[in-house]
Amino acid sequence: MTEQIEVFTQSSIRIKDGDRTIYIDPFRMENEPHDADYILITHDHYDHFSPEDIAKAAGRETVLVVPEKMADKAREAGAFVSRIETVRPGISCEAAGLPMETVPAYNVMKPFHPKSAGWVGYILQAGGSRIYIAGDTDATKEAQAVKCDIALVPIGGTYTMDVRKAAELIGAIRPAVAIPTHYGSIVGKPADGEAFARLVEKPTAVELKIRF
Repeated sequence: MTEQIEVFTQSSIRIKDGDRTIYIDPFRMENEPHDADYILITHDHYDHFSPEDIAKAAGRETVLVVPEKMADKAREAGAFVSRIETVRPGISCEAAGLPMETVPAYNVMKPFHPKSAGWVGYILQAGGSRIYIAGDTDATKEAQAVKCDIALVPIGGTYTMDVRKAAELIGAIRPAVAIPTHYGSIVGKPADGEAFARLVEKPTAVELKIRF
């Protein structure tokens, strides 16, 4: 079910869907595959919006999708992609032929990702599964309402949910598979993945895919 999903450093994700390749928040990429059909950005922090890494992932026809409130900043990567599309939180839309839903991504009691910033997580269809990529968020009411088969959620704490809160969110939305992200490099410890796996209740399976 998850063989089409790769997780690199932090929240850098690549999803293969047939002949389409989708990146979310490419960051600290070791190679330059230039194979992206779409690059989706959740918000404008440096570990999620990295023009240097967008350049490594992008090809001639790559479409860059960003939250509309970072449209101006996205132009820093404009030379590497064929076009830039914007999205708002909490909508269903099609960006250059890619159907998606956006989920507001924000902190409830922390200042790092205010709801007013308009940052997003994404729900995509790939390989017959609904895949939720949460972005940098707490366990908000919108996140708890997500319906998905696979959930990629941050667990590193400080700027996002920690291990316990992330496991509680997974318990609320009950995907078939949970994949932790956003730990083991800038925030959190590599061992946080195992701690998260111990807290997630069956029948949800946990897969540790991140590369440190």
